[in-house]
Amino acid sequence: MKSRLVEKLSALRQNLDCGHFILADAKDADMAWGVTSPGEPYGGAAATKTDKAAARSSRYRSIADFRDQIREIVRQGAVDIMLASVSTMDLLAHREGLFDASDVTPAIRANDATDVWIPRGGNYRQSPSLPFASCYLEEAQYGSLMATEDGEPKVNLGLYSATFNNSLDSDYATLEAFREFRAYAEQCGFHYFLEVFAPNIDGVVPAPEVGAFVNDHICRMLAGVPQSGRPEFLKIPFFGPEVLEELVCYDTSMIVGVLGGSSGTSFDAFTLLAEAKKHGARVALFGRKIKDAEYPLSFVSILRRVADGELAPEEAVRAYHGELQKLKIAPRRELKDDLQLTATELSYAR
Repeated sequence: MKSRLVEKLSALRQNLDCGHFILADAKDADMAWGVTSPGEPYGGAAATKTDKAAARSSRYRSIADFRDQIREIVRQGAVDIMLASVSTMDLLAHREGLFDASDVTPAIRANDATDVWIPRGGNYRQSPSLPFASCYLEEAQYGSLMATEDGEPKVNLGLYSATFNNSLDSDYATLEAFREFRAYAEQCGFHYFLEVFAPNIDGVVPAPEVGAFVNDHICRMLAGVPQSGRPEFLKIPFFGPEVLEELVCYDTSMIVGVLGGSSGTSFDAFTLLAEAKKHGARVALFGRKIKDAEYPLSFVSILRRVADGELAPEEAVRAYHGELQKLKIAPRRELKDDLQLTATELSYAR
């Protein structure tokens, strides 16, 4: 891991109020959606040549354009972690050396359980999540299973996700796979962070108890793990301030983060970040909110300023629209509409 991330994690483990906040960009959507992963083309001054070609020939951008966005954000340097698929990191980290002179830490999605299989026409998410991993960790680290392991690995951080559905069979399989993964990771000297989703099956846990269900699973699954096998940090959906504070207070040595969720308005994104930080989160990982922004570079720079306490959410929306205006990029929403809070999990923040 790059020194910037190592230093932030070390400081946060000593004191969660040290002032650091870790911002990550999730560009691993190709592990879930396939062709639709890069998103719809965006226009204006921000459009690239591949963007414009995609707009003529397809409803969606190409993976090449998606990777161009990754290159731009890494070079910008506002995020601490760039998460992508192994195939993308093979190109960018191993073949191009994109991260060699950067202090942004590259990371890969280390598993792709069935609840993230979302092909068009698919119905896998209607069944309880089952564990699966497409990649081998050595491929992420060294670019190939046959590559020499001399020297430092190019990529040595990964996201491992788990989903519990209150189902003995599927939850048992999920925990068994996690035990195997963390042993494998420790043997490889590979670092990971842990993401635990809400159940992917509706109604298996009463709605008011979903956050508590996730918290309890995290605490009990990590109770059997020594320090050497623990994740660098956690990532969960934002279930509201009480659930987040409960998990943070349970064990202050666990650094807790939130995931960004669906696109929504700019105010949704900036409010989520500010509220999560206020209630104890020290990491935020945004995917669709960055990918679907009119101009991701400006959006990320504003996210960074919110994370660092420089801008309040409403100020951030206005600043973002000001950037779009300078770049002559038409916003998807008028300012008054982009200042609306639409995420239901943030309704208490009105």
